[in-house]
Amino acid sequence: MPKITRDQILTLEAYHKARPQIRDQAIVLRKLRTVALGEHLNLIFENEFLMKYQIQEMLRVEKVFTEEGMQDELDAYNPLVPDGSNFKATMMLEYPNEADRRIALGKLVNIEHKMFLQVEGQARVYAIADEDLQRSTEHKTSAVHFLRYELTMDMKKALQAGAQMMIGCEHPEYPMHVETLAAETLASLLTDLS
Repeated sequence: MPKITRDQILTLEAYHKARPQIRDQAIVLRKLRTVALGEHLNLIFENEFLMKYQIQEMLRVEKVFTEEGMQDELDAYNPLVPDGSNFKATMMLEYPNEADRRIALGKLVNIEHKMFLQVEGQARVYAIADEDLQRSTEHKTSAVHFLRYELTMDMKKALQAGAQMMIGCEHPEYPMHVETLAAETLASLLTDLS
C-alpha cells in the first residue's frame, strides 16, 4: 500500500525553493482529476502526489519543524492516498452565497452516502464516506466529505481493458451524474489502480 513517509517530505527550506514548480504541477493535476457534478458538487480524486503537496503546504503554512508535527500531517493525509483497489476523493459542495449554502446543506443531508460510480458492465459502487469522523448531522451536511470507492477485481480489469466509468449522485435533492469521463481524467485515475 503506497504511503507517504517522512523521508519523502522536503524540509521547509527545500520546499520553499521547489514550491513554484510543485504548485504548478498540483494545479494541473487537481484540475485533471476533478469531476464536476453540476454547478455545486465537485469530486477531486486524490492521489499520492496531491496528498504530498497538501502535506507540504500544511507544514509550510503552519511552520511545522518538529518530527511530531510532521507525523501528525502524515497521519492526517495518508488515509486519502489510494491503495490500488480504490479511488479516494474529496467531495466539495460549493455555493458562493452563504445563505444559499446554508439552505442547500440543510436539504442535502446524507448526500455523501448517495455518491456512486459505475464501471461499464458492472454494478454500482457506493462511496464509503468520512471514515475519520462524522461530518453531518440530522439537520445539515458538511460542505466537505472524504469518499472511498472500493473496486472489485472485475471492475479494475474492465477499466484497465478500456471500459468507461460513470460517476454520480442519487440524492433526491441533487440527482446528477457524468456518464463519460474525459479520456485524460480516466487515464489519470487508472494510475491509482496499479
